[in-house]
Amino acid sequence: MKNSSIKLLFASLFLMGSFLCHAQEKSGGLALYTVRDNMTDDAQSTLKAVADAGFKYIEAAGYADGKFYNMSPADFKKFLKEIGLSPVSTHQGSVTMDNADAMIADVKAAGFKYFVIPVPPMGLFKSDRETRTMSMTGGAANLAEIINTLGKKCHTAGLELLYHNHDFEFREDSDGIVPIDYLLEHCDPKYVNFQMDLYWVTKAGADPVAYFEKYPGRFKIWHVKDMDEQGRFAPVGKGNINFARILENKKLSGMKYYMVEQDMTFDGLKPLEAIKISHDGLKKIGFK
Repeated sequence: MKNSSIKLLFASLFLMGSFLCHAQEKSGGLALYTVRDNMTDDAQSTLKAVADAGFKYIEAAGYADGKFYNMSPADFKKFLKEIGLSPVSTHQGSVTMDNADAMIADVKAAGFKYFVIPVPPMGLFKSDRETRTMSMTGGAANLAEIINTLGKKCHTAGLELLYHNHDFEFREDSDGIVPIDYLLEHCDPKYVNFQMDLYWVTKAGADPVAYFEKYPGRFKIWHVKDMDEQGRFAPVGKGNINFARILENKKLSGMKYYMVEQDMTFDGLKPLEAIKISHDGLKKIGFK
């Protein structure tokens, strides 16, 4: 073998080894809602930045007109594979009984495993910007019926449906019902499980671990974001949520994946900067 060929071979092996080491360093997932403005400006470059930040998988929050971030389901899946990211879950807040079948087919085609309901769908979710409060109408029983029906549709298609919480589901409604408890007790775990947002549970004054103990195995994905002294969203490790205690109960909760999310950033911090801080914070806490 000529010297030039040997040098080329070793260079190729070095690059391959570097790539594998980089791939092995990747861990955890990112909820793309965190970088939604960047995704709107340039989805492909932002996804590459997410991969470069060390994340292994993603959760989408940008579906419209049959596309994910203006890419067909097949093209979105292909691009993620090219840059080393895996599609795990997607927030499908615009789902209705009329569009559910087509939407489920697109979610399946894009390679996702989990179809997530981010808020009560079909006009049931209410948000007041002035008071910064959220609520729902229609009652817990109505919501349970809706997501049970959607869950069965997802199950038939080979997907799993999860319901994502905020804080209002932990407050008693006018009938004295705590919606999250009602959903956990009346949604069939064969068809419906949950994505626990650790920030919003804490914001509601509830204990994530207590819910794991009462409803073991129901929380398949966690949203991991911290809370600062002012009660604002913060990068993981820069707030006061005891993630180590929560992580100790991972198995009890049923968690299969976790997603870093930060709804808003403050004090000049940019979302792409925040996700790097969170990724480093996760490692220190022990997330893998």
